[in-house]
Amino acid sequence: MKNIAVIYWSGTGNTQQMALAVAEGAKGQDISVDVKEVGSATLKDIEDSDAVALGCPSMGCEVLEESEMEPFVQAMEGLDLKGKPVVLFGSFDWGDGQWMADWEERMTSLGVKLADVGLKVHNTPDEAGLELCRELGRKLALA
Repeated sequence: MKNIAVIYWSGTGNTQQMALAVAEGAKGQDISVDVKEVGSATLKDIEDSDAVALGCPSMGCEVLEESEMEPFVQAMEGLDLKGKPVVLFGSFDWGDGQWMADWEERMTSLGVKLADVGLKVHNTPDEAGLELCRELGRKLALA
């Protein structure tokens, strides 16, 4: 059975909606999906998974949320992630999505295999945005 971890931080619920849709898309026969807020996730969740989806909205000057998600991502730098399939997603309100490009570059430098480009949704995801999230989950499940 393939194990997928979906770990996210959400302040307004937008990224949480995205996380649940990614998980919905990833679920299938012989695939187990575990969805956790980053505050309750551990590095063991990453190590024990076959693939990982990470979600975080753009905060401040287009950076990751600094009290929980940033420390978690920093801690991941100590893991052997070479070749592990990963997707990134998050919502944003303004800017051009630079936080996602920076996050993709950072994760790639850790050796992960990005299963798709990072998914950005403006503010609250509509049905089309949620379908993009489900498709991202399907791509991760196949990676």
